Amino acid sequence: MKFLDLARVTIRSGAGGNGCTSFRREKYIEFGGPDGGDGGRGGDVWVEAVEGLNTLIDFRYQQHFFARNGQGGMGRQRTGKDGEDIVLRVPVGTEVLDEDGETVIADLTELGQRIRLAKGGNGGFGNLHFKTSTNQAPRHANPGQLGVEREIWLRLKLIADAGLVGLPNAGKSTFLAATSNARPKIADYPFTTLVPNLGVVGVDGTEFVMADIPGLIEGAHEGKGLGDMFLGHVERCAVLLHLVDGTSEALAEDYATILHELDAYGHGLAEKPRITALSKIDALDEDERAERRATLEAAHGGPVHMLSAVSGEGLQSVLRALRAEIDAARLQEAGGQAEDAAWRP
Repeated sequence: MKFLDLARVTIRSGAGGNGCTSFRREKYIEFGGPDGGDGGRGGDVWVEAVEGLNTLIDFRYQQHFFARNGQGGMGRQRTGKDGEDIVLRVPVGTEVLDEDGETVIADLTELGQRIRLAKGGNGGFGNLHFKTSTNQAPRHANPGQLGVEREIWLRLKLIADAGLVGLPNAGKSTFLAATSNARPKIADYPFTTLVPNLGVVGVDGTEFVMADIPGLIEGAHEGKGLGDMFLGHVERCAVLLHLVDGTSEALAEDYATILHELDAYGHGLAEKPRITALSKIDALDEDERAERRATLEAAHGGPVHMLSAVSGEGLQSVLRALRAEIDAARLQEAGGQAEDAAWRP
């Protein structure tokens, strides 16, 4: 199944049915009064987060979603049938944006979450509603209320606990394949990864979800390369794992490039907890390891992990560090929610 994380669709709620103008016509009732029924309500447009989806590809082939109109009222005080609702089924993690592509209408982060995007029009009153002591035979009824039509954007941001960032060919996909059940494409050239990948990682009897996105290059925040299109998929992560290619001859420059792109992209990525690791150390001897670790620690200003996804060296240490950051973030989030609940009147 192809991956698509952005789609533009047109939605329209149903119009309400018209009220009916009708009078009783029974043979033995001399003064038959008004008996026109009301129109039915138009259908609503909903969006719902469902299980089993991880792409918006369905919205490439169907881009118009129109709810049913309400049925008109009928004689004998019969109300018209309500129009059927229509539901846009999307993956968990989908944002609904207004036509400008920036204003967030809804953010579906939980399974089963359901939001109404457009309310159906009310049905019109039949002439029975307009009967008064001075107007015993009203000959008018209300038209149904029109539906709402709007264009919206659907943007998918994958739900993951940890995210992998780094330059192309830094070993992110190899790391994900070595530590999880994911099987991303791996090859020795840049931009092997063309779509985000999710994997479930296990460490010390616990599990968490890790996301691998296409590598970033200098100028990614301006649209160069592929990374700018996918940085949104690590916005929700509790921690980032920054992999730096240990075989590179410009470690400090490579490290600074990623930091600059995260900062330029915004949305709080640069402020997220970040673990830095030197990858591909299986290709280095002891002297090269020490030299390049010192170089990266100087650029990073803190300790640096060493790992090899091929030999497995250092993987458990990195996974435990990620797990600790994720637990700390969840604990802080739970504390914030409890504090909000305590202050809620």
